[in-house]
Amino acid sequence: MQQWQKSSSRCQSFGVLLFDGFSNHCLANSIEPLRAANMLSGKTLYEWRFLSLDAGSVTSSSGLRVAPHARLSDEGGDLLMVMPSYGFRNYLNWPIGAALRSAAGRFSTLVGLDTGSWLLAEAGLLTDLKATIHWEELTGFAERFPETEVLRERFVIDGNRITCSGAMAAFDLVMHLIGRDHGQALALEVAQLFMTRDSARSHASSGTSAPVNRALAAMQANLEQPLAIPDIAAQARLTQKALEVRMKAELGAGPARVYRRMRLNLARKMVSETDLPVSEIAVRAGYENASAMTRAFGGEFGQSPSEMRKKRL
Repeated sequence: MQQWQKSSSRCQSFGVLLFDGFSNHCLANSIEPLRAANMLSGKTLYEWRFLSLDAGSVTSSSGLRVAPHARLSDEGGDLLMVMPSYGFRNYLNWPIGAALRSAAGRFSTLVGLDTGSWLLAEAGLLTDLKATIHWEELTGFAERFPETEVLRERFVIDGNRITCSGAMAAFDLVMHLIGRDHGQALALEVAQLFMTRDSARSHASSGTSAPVNRALAAMQANLEQPLAIPDIAAQARLTQKALEVRMKAELGAGPARVYRRMRLNLARKMVSETDLPVSEIAVRAGYENASAMTRAFGGEFGQSPSEMRKKRL
């Protein structure tokens, strides 16, 4: 069962190993949700450093040049993202394999993003494990590495190895990690930030079912004028009881609590980013009056809207 909220605030250290030809899209989808999680939580939950094999600059497939923070051999941490893309076959050589095997002793988890799975497998780091890769390479990958169980999935987690099929799936993966490590409430808030009109789809990466995604979509579409929970259940094509059971299993909280958090997330965004009066924010977040919203806001975030605004100044 998933947890709605987790109190862990330990900062995790990620390395991002870039190769020439890497995908800007994959990089942004991997890092931006981490940045958002830090911002929304008010804590440094994640830190990351861009790496290359020799600390020299790396150029993406579209010409974006990145100056890494350090060389791979000098770094370690909780997780290493291996991020080649186009031209990955240029990196299937013994020195790079040796560098990755060495990194496996310094990073707790290795992640192959896009075609990074091929580099990990070539280095012998996916033997007897389940894995995936960009689906255009799936057949060739399975033929080249018969000792790896190759799956057509968006991402696969097998122990301390993670593989991912592409840029969009990288967003799904990172959303899953945020929810797993810091609770589904924060993951849902990150989803709202990136896909305000369709947060159900962006939250689906946490393993939520189609009925729960339909319920989330109905909630997201009706923040200012909240629907009754039976109406949400009807849009999810479930009974109210069935929706309660599914949401608690998949998100760690029932529909009323999830819906309230979504509305208060909207209120917090307006408190932080606008000068609207609290009375107007309350209306836009589906509350009949400012007092009711202020009480709910304080219970959820540990401070009143006015206190949050003072800290902003």
